[in-house]
Amino acid sequence: MNLRSLPAAQVGLARETLMAPEGAFCPADRLTLTREVAAYLRTRPGRGAVAVHDRLAGTRFAVEPDPGMFRLASVAKVGILLGTLLNAQSARRELTPAERVHAEAMMRRSDNAAAQDLAVELGGDAGLTRLLRGLGVDQTWPAPAWGTTRSCPADQLRLLDLLTSPTGPVTPGHRAYAHTLMTSVEPSQAWGVSAAARPGEQVALKNGWMPVDDHDGRWAINSVGRLSSGTSDLLIAVLTEHNPDKETGIRTTEDLAALVISAIRR
Repeated sequence: MNLRSLPAAQVGLARETLMAPEGAFCPADRLTLTREVAAYLRTRPGRGAVAVHDRLAGTRFAVEPDPGMFRLASVAKVGILLGTLLNAQSARRELTPAERVHAEAMMRRSDNAAAQDLAVELGGDAGLTRLLRGLGVDQTWPAPAWGTTRSCPADQLRLLDLLTSPTGPVTPGHRAYAHTLMTSVEPSQAWGVSAAARPGEQVALKNGWMPVDDHDGRWAINSVGRLSSGTSDLLIAVLTEHNPDKETGIRTTEDLAALVISAIRR
């Protein structure tokens, strides 16, 4: 179901999340951008949602359909990485050699077996749920098959913030390690939110893609990440589903990222 097919009483233009502080992005800008996102999504198959946090300007913006939950596919690996780092910290130790091998394969190559091994060490979906709820991430629902974890863009921004913020729970060394992994994914997997980066910005990202059986094989295509430089620090999450193929979903994630980030920067 796309935004065009949702009842007007459910959506209006779209369900927009407005969160203080406003920064330089005024209410008129928000309304205009909400309309632009909704208009773009009406031209696309499937449905999509986006959330952005400009950490330097203090601006937050999100547009989501109702319901706002999406299957994460391999974007769920960001939560698994966060859990692995915090698990080591709670034991006052560094990552083991095996954990490093799995983390690097999971994030750089999107290796599913490596993600499964790390998820099992965290206690599977029950362990991941306890971890996320303890961190205040309450709209992400880990599943036994971790790729079918459901979440919304706003919760994915919370995870990115926990993973990357100097005031978050992750130590400086582990933050630097996560940044290294997410800025060195295989080139063929570096699509998505990277389309919104300016020259010279570092792009730390994780993408997810999978056909969904109960959506008649249509694709969930997602991209989350951070764009940063000496003068910028933006977190962004774009989640989509019901795409007819992978390429269509990738284009939607890239177009949404570019549209919203360019407006936030104006």
